[in-house]
Amino acid sequence: MALGWGLALNELAWWGFRYGHEGVHLRNLPLQLCDVTLWVTVLGCLTLYSPFVEFAYFAGIAGAGMALVTPDLWSPWPSYPALYFFVVHGGIVAGAAVLVFGGDAPLRAGAMGRAYGMLLGYAAAVGAVNAVCGTNFMYLCRKPANASPLDALGPWPVYLAPGAALALALFWLLGLAARPRTQASS
Repeated sequence: MALGWGLALNELAWWGFRYGHEGVHLRNLPLQLCDVTLWVTVLGCLTLYSPFVEFAYFAGIAGAGMALVTPDLWSPWPSYPALYFFVVHGGIVAGAAVLVFGGDAPLRAGAMGRAYGMLLGYAAAVGAVNAVCGTNFMYLCRKPANASPLDALGPWPVYLAPGAALALALFWLLGLAARPRTQASS
């Protein structure tokens, strides 16, 4: 529970800093996958509600884990925005791992499929926002400026299909890792 509150307070402090410096506009709304998985992880830590835990575990660890390996920093190291980036993404991974591997919230049977369906649904909703507003949430419209695994998956829009397949493969691997901690019943 303390981890959930810590992640929430960290995020609220970040919003105060970011919006105090940049103002609020379409391109900095918290609609990236990691923004959503952060709040779902917070809710999972505070409630242990299975759908939150499932999405936090699969989408949170896959997405934030990828961000940690290939960071798309918009500010030089060691500025507050750069430090925040690693704290929040590491916090998502840690929070989701503690939920599942700490024994408080084992995954239910079928969790991977439900979480992947939620991810695709969220991507569709964000894709609609991108189309209407000209934004690039979840890198659905163009790749990040820094090197990323998307570079190996082809140009836009070709990289979207293999990107979805890569996400499914990561979810599958995460499902294998959690198998001993998965509840047999739904």
